[in-house]
Amino acid sequence: MIAFVDKMRDRFGVELVCRVMRQAEVGFLTARGYRAAKARPASARQLRDELPIPEITRLHAENYGVYGVRKMHALLRRQGWVIGRDQTGRLMRIAGVHRVKRSKKVFTTKPNPANEKPRDLVQRRFTADAPRKLWVADVTYVATWSGFAYVAFVTDVFSRRIVGWNVASTLKADILPLQALNMAAWAADGNLDGLVHHADHGSNYLAVVYTDRIEELGATPSTADSTGQRNGCCEMKQTLISGGIGCKASMVISVVSRSSSRSVSTRRDGDSSTSLARSGARRRWSAAWRGKAVTSTGNRSAGSRARII
Repeated sequence: MIAFVDKMRDRFGVELVCRVMRQAEVGFLTARGYRAAKARPASARQLRDELPIPEITRLHAENYGVYGVRKMHALLRRQGWVIGRDQTGRLMRIAGVHRVKRSKKVFTTKPNPANEKPRDLVQRRFTADAPRKLWVADVTYVATWSGFAYVAFVTDVFSRRIVGWNVASTLKADILPLQALNMAAWAADGNLDGLVHHADHGSNYLAVVYTDRIEELGATPSTADSTGQRNGCCEMKQTLISGGIGCKASMVISVVSRSSSRSVSTRRDGDSSTSLARSGARRRWSAAWRGKAVTSTGNRSAGSRARII
């Protein structure tokens, strides 16, 4: 009520606003009550709220303006603030900040009924007792000015670390997911004995060139309708691309793991050129594999670079 009177007082005056509103709404405050409320000193709750609001605004801006109540509450607790989740949501509404919303869904899993599928060795038990025991692979997409860019991930279930990734403008097995697998294999020194590689029923993961490469590395293939990595892909796009970082002029894909950080930046200079800049880790990986032919990929090498067109 006070906020409404503050908004209308310059046009109609306090007395007129309160008199008209009391006739329309029972219990509306009087002009005397309004002046008493404006002269009343701030309550202890208002004084407490004044402290975290600037911090919430700052942390929300530092995290690309995408955090919602859950992540903001966890971040504030890590920063040492003694604050509840409902209080965090109320202060975020006062500060005028909110979470980013997810975009519409695009299907990247296109199963081929004619392909023979490896059996499901995971049965949705996404746990491992050591590194290099269970890898989960999946593909997601990013909308750019030039069309869709596709990102392939390989995640170690034990550490939740992204051990291999690749970006391309196509979903073809030898261009997109195979390069992510080769990157992960290079980081593991090419020894994947005893490892289970789990993916969905997408035709790119059931392609002969991909399954042969898994067996060549000594791993055991496993497939299912879902890999359990979809939420991670959606969150990566929602927090690091759709809100704040991705825009019409530039799009940044940031893939962050617990122990390492790699990023791919795709920038559009005007309307004529699109460049793909890879991090130092990706360049070192490409240099190490350049010139080494991968027998299962035919005329492509594991160090070949895909570009977004």
